[in-house]
Amino acid sequence: MPFQKVQSEKLSQSVVVQIERLILRGILRPGERLPAERELAERMGVSRPSLREAISELQDAGLLTSKAGAGIYVSESLGSAFSSALVQLFGRHDDAFFDYVSFRRDMEGLAAERAAGNGSETDLKVIDAIFRKMEAAHSKRNPTEEAALDAEFHLAIIEASHNTVMLHMMRAMYALLREGVFYNRQVMFKQRTTRDTILEQHRAINSAIQNRDPEAARQATTAHLDYVEESLFEKTRDEKNEAIAKQRLEQELSR
Repeated sequence: MPFQKVQSEKLSQSVVVQIERLILRGILRPGERLPAERELAERMGVSRPSLREAISELQDAGLLTSKAGAGIYVSESLGSAFSSALVQLFGRHDDAFFDYVSFRRDMEGLAAERAAGNGSETDLKVIDAIFRKMEAAHSKRNPTEEAALDAEFHLAIIEASHNTVMLHMMRAMYALLREGVFYNRQVMFKQRTTRDTILEQHRAINSAIQNRDPEAARQATTAHLDYVEESLFEKTRDEKNEAIAKQRLEQELSR
């Protein structure tokens, strides 16, 4: 018979499981610092030797990493789903950009639909709180702050879908934006008309989610990303045309 005696779980293993779940659920994020050893041991109700044993196991598994004199961190590598060679390849070809936006449109539309239908009341409060920050930042005309809040807003919706695979994949996709692989997100917030339009699109997404209307949430998200794709396509086209025009001018002046 395939039965074995039940054994009580070591305290260190309980710590391992708890930290793993916090990472899996996206509560502990790549690059985030854990509390100091004494504080963490007290919070978890375990001895410092048991905590050290758990931390060592998590480091061996590649989930945590230590920085000399700085403490223990969630491994940065967990925030990337792509090899450096593939990331560089993405950056060299325009085709990848349009595939990127298409993927986001599909995944984020689904996430918004699920958030509206299945998100908890607390999930919805988080999304709404971030949108209120976006409204406040809009009047400051600070592209950096608006771009950062834009990412927070979309990631909060993905978190509210409660799909851990989608969460980690989309965090990796947003990491590509932070690294400037596809486009500089701040560009979207430099023109007043574009900024106003984007804010209203986010308002529509938030309203649909707060009203728990899954179909409207998906449609609003899809419309928003269609607009992002079109705007960036036009900007890319205009920049190429301007570069050609400058070459023509330079040639004309040299004659």
